[in-house]
Amino acid sequence: MKPLQIFSHWQQIHADLLAVLDKFDDEALAFVPFAGSWPVGRLMLHIADAEEGWFRYAVRRELDQWPEPYQLEDYPTISAIKSVLIAVHEQTEAYLESLTEADLTQIIELPWGESAPMLWIVWHVVEHEIHHRGELSFILGLLGREGLDV
Repeated sequence: MKPLQIFSHWQQIHADLLAVLDKFDDEALAFVPFAGSWPVGRLMLHIADAEEGWFRYAVRRELDQWPEPYQLEDYPTISAIKSVLIAVHEQTEAYLESLTEADLTQIIELPWGESAPMLWIVWHVVEHEIHHRGELSFILGLLGREGLDV
């Protein structure tokens, strides 16, 4: 079975993330849910930062360093943030499509000196998206809006 099939549920997770973003308006991107936290828009972009960092830097070594974070000033609307999340995830899906099931057992030597099985890395990034999708849904509640109900 191809890794993209093994992780096919990620497509629904990602679609649900995009649905959560649709529940925000552009003005909410500046909302800081608690002292010291990121604004909502920065949190959204962080999901793309992590996915791109893990796959393009840590695994594929297409980048010389962990990518600079996407800046909210450069992506000031829900639409712009969704376009980044979609583009990064499409790259990830194309990469997963190129792998075989056996590739998931490969041990990846990470640039910072540790190693991890490819399977763990994929699960880690999926879990990261689930975590922040839930966090964003909770923040919708703080704003008096209905969150995701899946």
